[in-house]
Amino acid sequence: MPKRQGKYTLLLPSKPSIIGSAAVAGKKEKEGPMGTYFDLCFQDTTLGEESWEKAEARMQTEAVNLAIQKAGLTNAAIQYIFAGDLLNQCISSSFGLRGLGIPFLGQYGACSTMAQTISLAALLVDCGAANHCAAVTSSHFCSAERQFRFPLEYGGQRTPTAQWTATASGSAILGAHQTDTPFVAAMTIGKITDLGIKDAANMGAAMAPAAMQTLLDFLNDTHTTPDDYDLILTGDLGSVGAALLKELLTKEGVSLSSNYNDCGILIYDAQKQDVHAGGSGCGCSAAIVCSYLFQKMREGAFRNVLFLGTGALMSPTSSQQGESIPGIAHLLQFRMPS
Repeated sequence: MPKRQGKYTLLLPSKPSIIGSAAVAGKKEKEGPMGTYFDLCFQDTTLGEESWEKAEARMQTEAVNLAIQKAGLTNAAIQYIFAGDLLNQCISSSFGLRGLGIPFLGQYGACSTMAQTISLAALLVDCGAANHCAAVTSSHFCSAERQFRFPLEYGGQRTPTAQWTATASGSAILGAHQTDTPFVAAMTIGKITDLGIKDAANMGAAMAPAAMQTLLDFLNDTHTTPDDYDLILTGDLGSVGAALLKELLTKEGVSLSSNYNDCGILIYDAQKQDVHAGGSGCGCSAAIVCSYLFQKMREGAFRNVLFLGTGALMSPTSSQQGESIPGIAHLLQFRMPS
């Protein structure tokens, strides 16, 4: 059963493992630095579908099926699937997964959704409520632009602080502890934090305070420092948000050094791919975590990792009504068995 440490952190004594994971991505993502880690990439971002939204739903289907296959399981072995995305009513998840026949729990955490879905899946496995759970999320540049900003046909210009929504999906299968794969050691569920940012083209600044608060809560609860970890990975603050996070933490007496990185920085080549402040979207961190991160951990490059999934809890309606953009960040500690 989960055990509380400090005020905000849960330890998972049974060490639920990532027994399978997969990431699928689009053409632009394939051309980036992480392209070789993805399980499947599509040259046509419509995936042969008749709309961007259907294409995104298809990505979730592909990611989940691949992850289940890599775990050596069938759909019938998965007791619950936790899924979410950026679109209204999470239609990428519900339409993409409706044919799997797996009990479904829809989630919304904006770009923090991968951290949220893995957290809930790990909790059910740890407490014995399920033997196997799936976690998945996705995003698609074109579907997100249509909903949150302007349709592509509009030809609107992006500001320097803007991030590029990744066309990608990542899925992880969680099960009983195994000795050769990463496990979820602890988690800290974040609090809603609002810096008062209203610019929808500056998500990094909106989310950075939440990342700072959740990381501080975890470090205080566990009596550890950033130097105790091989990697601290946020997703997706981009270059603007990552710089702000470092600045905010410095004011609190905490320093992030060379063991810090951000999924929004990793997924694209900022110099060659014209993504301005980097990547974003649910699928950005999901694809990085479910491919690059878990592969590197299995290879021994990292053994003790903190992943902070960050999200901007806004909608087109709230932005149009002049609301600020609240941020959220959930933290997961992934470890390799000793």
